[in-house]
Amino acid sequence: MYTHFFNLKQSPFSIAPDPRYLFMSERHREALAHLLYGIGSGGGFVLLTGEIGAGKTTVCRCFMEQIPENCKLGYIFNPKLSVEELLLSICDEFGIELPPQGAGAVSVKGYVDAINAYLLASHAQAKNNVLIIDEAQNLSAEVLEQLRLLTNLETSERKLLQIILIGQPELRAILVQPELEQLAQRVIARYHLGSLSEAETGTYIEHRLAVAGATAIAPFPRKLMGLVHSLTKGVPRRINLLCDRAMLGAYVENQPQVTRTILKRAASEVFAGQDAVAAGAGARFGAARWPLVAAGVLGGVVISALAWQLASRDAQPVVATAQAGVVRAQGAAAAGTVGQPGTASGAGQ
Repeated sequence: MYTHFFNLKQSPFSIAPDPRYLFMSERHREALAHLLYGIGSGGGFVLLTGEIGAGKTTVCRCFMEQIPENCKLGYIFNPKLSVEELLLSICDEFGIELPPQGAGAVSVKGYVDAINAYLLASHAQAKNNVLIIDEAQNLSAEVLEQLRLLTNLETSERKLLQIILIGQPELRAILVQPELEQLAQRVIARYHLGSLSEAETGTYIEHRLAVAGATAIAPFPRKLMGLVHSLTKGVPRRINLLCDRAMLGAYVENQPQVTRTILKRAASEVFAGQDAVAAGAGARFGAARWPLVAAGVLGGVVISALAWQLASRDAQPVVATAQAGVVRAQGAAAAGTVGQPGTASGAGQ
């Protein structure tokens, strides 16, 4: 709705993973380098963690575009699966044919035998196999142990199946459990994707606006970048959500640029109930009135303007009650430690 007002060709802050808006910060490039190193070294497991919206999916997509031609790739998303279901998913991803089992279900041994036969045949053809498991924090200890067993098949130089585990920070805590020590020893490279710095936050916003066709006055003054970074914690998805709603607010108020008041009011809605706003702006800027603005835009510009004006004139503190919708797509709330590439100690990597 606001794109024409700001002379843009398209919405600059959609959370859809549009490759045209690819922004690789220094941290994203380091994460990609760790993935490439881990696969190139021939080890069993590579680990990438980060908060929701940090850009793990962005890094994964870049990695998938850079793997060698002799590498076959399997991708499993949100694997809340049993051992049998995960093994079946692996067979589906790599196109592995299962032997006929009559009327009965395929056993775990049947799946494993089929996968091992496929891996040996691939190795004979000089092909490597990489399995990416996203949202891996949802894997049970039993499933993780089965994945470790799948990486037992190896030559003197490399594992015949390499596995990349991508997940939220709790995945790191899961892997330090005593029963998963053998798997942890096979992690050849690991990286925790942190948030953007204040300077990178400004560059990120400018990049997305430029791709969307911005040529005139920047909707976000440089002096607001510190506040944007503080409200979003430098998490790309949070930046998108906040900036999109702030531009809507500027449009409704007929303002050529987002102001500090508009930005805080936007934050009080999109982050309602979250700790980023609970400490300050939520009640002060009438968060409960903001959903009227969004609903108004869907119904028409006039209703939107009226709703925003009502919110602006409300001088009484209001406890925020509206919950912003949570959309999944790719955020580290705190800066992460950078994992260094290296070879895991212990036999049987």
